[in-house]
Amino acid sequence: MKKTVIGIIAHVDSGKTTLSEAMLYLSGKIRKVGRVDHGDAFLDTDMIEKNRGITVFSKPAEFEYKNTSFTLLDTPGHVDFSAETERALQVLDLAVLVISGTDGVQSHTQTLWRLLKRYNVPTFVFVNKMDLDGADKTLVMNSLEGRLGSGFVDFCRMKSEVAEDCALFDENIMNEFLETGSMSDKILSDAVAHRKVFPCFFGSALKSQGIEKLMNALAELAPCVYDSGTFGAKVYKISEDGAHA
Repeated sequence: MKKTVIGIIAHVDSGKTTLSEAMLYLSGKIRKVGRVDHGDAFLDTDMIEKNRGITVFSKPAEFEYKNTSFTLLDTPGHVDFSAETERALQVLDLAVLVISGTDGVQSHTQTLWRLLKRYNVPTFVFVNKMDLDGADKTLVMNSLEGRLGSGFVDFCRMKSEVAEDCALFDENIMNEFLETGSMSDKILSDAVAHRKVFPCFFGSALKSQGIEKLMNALAELAPCVYDSGTFGAKVYKISEDGAHA
């Protein structure tokens, strides 16, 4: 079984923890979707987080989906806790950058993007809250390209259109597209791993819209390692839950 470590990264109030809950629910890891503002989110267990309604500490959850074993890290979105987020970036195989469909790229989003670039983390983008009035896919895509750079491709379209756009950012995809009129998952996965293409998905985490399409792509394209039977690990933080000495 493939294994991969993914992190959910976002500016505060973009719906990052709500997305984490929706992914855990779709995978069957949890039976009920919790909410940050209700104080019952699966990963926001600290009393400080319950009282403030925000994520303060990055915490892991494990789930399986389509022959892939995921370790998911939900990270803080508030700028005051960005050091906690930066620690988590060092152990990620891929990040999912969550952006509000009504707000687009914000100042802290740009800071997070610089960190993702510094640590060379392959990145998907999930544009959340597309169910709200004022959410605009075109404006968000323009915001991504204008404030973060190139390589962002809307994956919520026909495969031929996606392949054509991806070919603009990766020579291997271009060669394959010119020869076959399509692109393979393998060559696309390589482009994602080398941060040449940043797949973008749209939906509503609160209403579980667009989550399955995102998770299917993660299972297909996320950089993964296969279990070799040899132990290996990197410790990025040490915490105490109060229940053990």
